[in-house]
Amino acid sequence: MTSSAEAREAIIRRLREHGITPTQQRVEIAGVLFDRHQHVSADQVLARVNARDAAVSKATVYNTLGLFAEKGLIRQVIVDPARVFYDSNLEPHHHLFHMDTGALEDIPLSKMDVTGLPDLPSGMDVAGVDVVIRVRRSD
Repeated sequence: MTSSAEAREAIIRRLREHGITPTQQRVEIAGVLFDRHQHVSADQVLARVNARDAAVSKATVYNTLGLFAEKGLIRQVIVDPARVFYDSNLEPHHHLFHMDTGALEDIPLSKMDVTGLPDLPSGMDVAGVDVVIRVRRSD
């Protein structure tokens, strides 16, 4: 079983491997994010980090999430301009967003086939395709 000290060292190594200085606050935020594959909002990360008795400001959480996304540690999933989730699952996949509950779930690539992409400008390659399917209860 991995001790909390070993888990902390693994997080510090992971941050350094991605060119991120492992400050106390960044390590705490990473500890919440990399606990398991999940989709979380910045407010959820803030609440979970502060529930661990680690005082972190909202601005620090937003800035750290932006840095982690920029450095490739997490994916930013924008379900609408007012709702952004941070996804700790970096394997290629798509998403199903439940508008009624606000839940976001993974769709494995094997369950979807994306075809008909447009012609790309010269010298450009597709880096990825992110599909978010929005669903709501039918009455």
